Parts: sequence; C-alpha cells; structure tokens
Amino acid sequence: MHLARFPRVRLFPTPTPLERLDNLTKALGGPEIWIKRDDCTVVATGGNKVRKLEWLIGEAREQGATHIVTQGAVQSNHVRQTAAVARKFGMRCTALLEHRIDTNDRDYLGSGNVLLDKLFGCAIEYRAGGLDMNAEAEKKGEELRKAGEKAYVIPGGGSNRVGALGYVSCAQELLQQADEMGLKIDRIVSATGSAGTHAGLVVGLEGCNANIPVLGIGVRLPRDRQEANVHRLAEATAEYVGMTGGVRREAVVANCDYVGEGYGIPTEGMGEAVKMLAREEGILLDPVYSGKAMAGMIDLIRKGEIKAGERVVFLHTGGAVGLFGYTPFLEGIA
Repeated sequence: MHLARFPRVRLFPTPTPLERLDNLTKALGGPEIWIKRDDCTVVATGGNKVRKLEWLIGEAREQGATHIVTQGAVQSNHVRQTAAVARKFGMRCTALLEHRIDTNDRDYLGSGNVLLDKLFGCAIEYRAGGLDMNAEAEKKGEELRKAGEKAYVIPGGGSNRVGALGYVSCAQELLQQADEMGLKIDRIVSATGSAGTHAGLVVGLEGCNANIPVLGIGVRLPRDRQEANVHRLAEATAEYVGMTGGVRREAVVANCDYVGEGYGIPTEGMGEAVKMLAREEGILLDPVYSGKAMAGMIDLIRKGEIKAGERVVFLHTGGAVGLFGYTPFLEGIA
C-alpha cells in the first residue's frame, strides 16, 4: 500500500517505542507481553489520535480549511489532540462535547482534557447525551461555512477512511520494528471504540499478509455492533487505499465484556489495570480506553484464553490526562 499518495502532515518522530514489559509478564505468569507506546506521539501529551490527525489535517490543509470542527465525550482525548494540532497549523477549532456520562463531578467536567481544550483555545459547545454527534458536527460545520469559514469536519475519534490511514501506517511501522528485532508477534490487543484505530490496524496487517490477529477490547458498544462498525470502516479504508479483495469479516474480532455499566464509567478491573501498570512498569493508562482494554487483556490471560507462550503486543492509545477527570475513583484505589 503506497500511502504517500495521500496528503499528510508530520506531527511526531517515528517509530514509537516497542517495549517488553518484563515485570507485568512475570506478575501475570502467562504470555510474553510487549507494549506499543502510542502514548508517546508527543503532541498535547500524545495518544493515538495524533496518528490519525496527520492524515486528516493533511487533507484539511489541501482543501484550504481555516476551521476544524469535531466532537467527542466531555473527557475526549481526541478533542484535546485535535485542538492542539489545529492551533499548530493556524486553524481555529470548535468542539462539540457530549454529556455521555450523567455526572456533576467537578473534576470530570472541568479538569483533565477539558482544561487542556480551553488552554488550546478550543471553542467548546455542549450537547445532551444520545444525539447523533457526527450529524451535530456536520451541522456546525455548515453553520460556519455560511458565516464565511472554510470548515473541515472531523468525525468523533477521527474515525473515517482518512483518519484510519494513521493505523494502516502504524501496522506497517510495527511490522518493521518486529522484523528488525526478530520478534514474532502472535496477537495484538487494543481498545476499540470509534473504530478507526482497530480498522486501520486490520487493514494494514491484512494488506501486508502478516497473519497477526487483532483483538479489540470494546469500551462502549455490544460486540455485534462494534464488530460491524469496525468491519464497515475497514472495508471503506481498504477500498480507499486500493487493497484488492477487501477485508475478511473474520479478521475483525472484538470482546466487549469489559465495558461495565457504560462508556467512561469506571470498573473495578480498569482500576486494577491502571494501578498494576503504574506499580509494575511506571506506565500510566487512561480510565476510558487503555485502562479497560488492559483490564480485559489481564482477565483473558488469567482465564487462559490468551495462553502462556504467546507474544502479545498491547497498543497503548494514550489518554493519561483523562485520569485527572476521575480523581475520586482513583484516590479510592491508590
């Protein structure tokens, strides 16, 4: 796949680290665990959305955009990174934040990502939970165009066929790292939410005939809906990059047993995972995505579904800033 055909801006040095987690491997007594550190993508404290924004902002600049519009939950990692990158390229940014969680907690509503959104000069508008937020963002974009702006709308999570190129590229990067290290990867585990990261990884690996399965640990939707969303986006991305044969349906696998009561609502397993990675490896996960994904992986290792002897790469999608929006919960487990 010749990705240089598509417009792109460069935002961070590559590759991100690929590290063996010796202490966690020993503590769990199962597979050999590695971590792909996409929390180290530099911009606005890093995270997986920076990879997507390289391609999204590349297209926005090619179209002459002056104003970026996007959306997410109140403590959205994506919004924080988008706001920062927009400012870097001299664009204004408007973000629609959905009250996806019913809470009056001051830390959640004003700290963490929200505080950084404001520092980056992002114009914030709030929306009630349950709306079609991508449709709301499109409406806002049209409103700005009528006012004379050249608005470019980025969907939640940067998850469309353009944003997914970030993880097609990441898959290629990871394979090159593994080959240079002599590392045979048996499985990749990642959080799966808005679908772009998961879909891009699958397309990149399938396109390279890597024969490495990706397990997405869901953070919001039931399994059938999550897998359908990921496969739909993977197919669109594969067509966009000119990959013949499309994406096998069986290549898209999600386990959505670790969502708990809902998106962004803490679980006991997430708390244990965040604490374990901090104490064993000095690595900070986030409470919404990587924390729940790690909780799922830990549980599957303990159940023997991820077996001893496997080499597993956990994709760290960043978001540690969001920890500050969950202070009461985290104080209870520290």
